[in-house]
Amino acid sequence: MHVAVGSGNPVKRDAVQRALPDATVDAVSVDSGVSEQPWGDDETIEGARTRAERAFGPEYDLGVGLEGGVCAVEHRETAGNASGGTASTERDGDLYLIMWAAATDGDRTEIAAGPRLRLPGNVAARLRDGDELGPVMDDLLDTSGVAENQGAAGVLTAGMTDRTEALRTAVAGALGPFVTEYY
Repeated sequence: MHVAVGSGNPVKRDAVQRALPDATVDAVSVDSGVSEQPWGDDETIEGARTRAERAFGPEYDLGVGLEGGVCAVEHRETAGNASGGTASTERDGDLYLIMWAAATDGDRTEIAAGPRLRLPGNVAARLRDGDELGPVMDDLLDTSGVAENQGAAGVLTAGMTDRTEALRTAVAGALGPFVTEYY
């Protein structure tokens, strides 16, 4: 199997190679068609889908696109109170790191999500001010190239997962309909 990954980022190529260890996987730099810092599931899915479709060509069996973004998630917190009952409070839109993968064979495109990780308040504040996650993480760690290494996923989980593995999970979900007979 010959697969094109719509990115020059080695982490994204490695995620696809881990999902398809017997495949030949080529990195093909393409534009995502979305903003540098995608917001919400819709824009992040659009970026993954666009990358997959732009990378795919006649020399490939599949094109794969991966896109990371951020998404505000509204949810309720339940906590015990002094009277022994529980109380619910609204939390105002925590920001989460999200990742989506798309795979296409030229006829159909399938998508799947990777894990979602809540971003720390100081990181979320900078993103809301217009910064991008990769440079914010580089600043936080006083380093460079976090997005091409462990990624925010690795930093925020103390290495229990990393960006490659988180993206591999999304890729596996998007590839499922192409590699099993259940769809």
